[in-house]
Amino acid sequence: MSTVFDLEKKKDRAKDLEKETQKADFWTNREKAVEITQELAETEGEIKEFDKIKKELEELNSLVKENEKGEALEDLAEEFERKLRKSEIKVFLSGKYDKGNAIMSVYAGAGGQDAQDWATMLLRMYERYCADKGFQFKILNQSFGEGGGPEGRIGTKTATIEIKGNFAYGFLKRENGVHRLVRISPFSANKLRHTSFVLIEVLPEISKEEELEIKINPEDLEIGTFRSSGPGGQNVNKRETAVRITHVPSGITVSCQSERLQATNKDKAMKILLAKLHQTEEEKAEKELKQIKGKTISASWGNQIRSYVLQPYKMVKDLRTEVETSRVEEVLDGNLEEFIEAEVKMNKND
Repeated sequence: MSTVFDLEKKKDRAKDLEKETQKADFWTNREKAVEITQELAETEGEIKEFDKIKKELEELNSLVKENEKGEALEDLAEEFERKLRKSEIKVFLSGKYDKGNAIMSVYAGAGGQDAQDWATMLLRMYERYCADKGFQFKILNQSFGEGGGPEGRIGTKTATIEIKGNFAYGFLKRENGVHRLVRISPFSANKLRHTSFVLIEVLPEISKEEELEIKINPEDLEIGTFRSSGPGGQNVNKRETAVRITHVPSGITVSCQSERLQATNKDKAMKILLAKLHQTEEEKAEKELKQIKGKTISASWGNQIRSYVLQPYKMVKDLRTEVETSRVEEVLDGNLEEFIEAEVKMNKND
């Protein structure tokens, strides 16, 4: 068990980081110092978590040896297995950005109001998942569709979300792709079955150093301000505090309206833009490498990754891992562990 979790390696890393923090000039480079202290805190947390699990295993083994039986012992074993799986999955998250924060974008596809309603449903699903994981979930920008249906439901055209927490990107990065919903449309007077598509994009939050490496000509940016708006088009603020930035050469447009100050919204919008440009460069390099190797690749954003069927039967199926369940309501309520665990393990070498 200790070999799997590289406990000794983590302890050695914690000692090295502790030595760094004790140097006289440690805080000379503040950004680097913050990164080191954060990594130290995360590493020490992982060591404590492992030690706690190890202690619980020893206690469980003692109970088994003493031949204590009953429902209580079975409950302890199930709880221990759940904690072990939760910790084990982090072993597979060793990518460059896996431990960091994530930026998620939601785009309603073909399907009009149904697709926009589906986008809102997915927003709620991920918000509940993040709450269960202890991640901070903050909507930075959201554009709404028109209301409709028997309940006057207002859908989402696009949304950008900031997700903060340890391993947020690692857990969510494989949600990147097209999500398909099949159901009886609440917007159809004839109660017809409708198929809707929503694109989920997940990017890592890049470091300050990587941001500085991205060279942007100020003349290539079109920056505009507007009033933050809510469902139905009503203005949330009287002042134009929301910011929209377009990078003309790439055509990438980002917006932020979550903060009260225009300057703060601009900073967050720039951060999203830099993350998108960074991802574009990484994808370009990866594509060139695969072309050299003679492999054909498809556009990642066009891949359908998961189907959610509400009618004529109930089923959620991941098209990559083949994981499926009939507990659709639980999944839409944020219970994604089974799917995400399978995704992470399938791509452990990425």
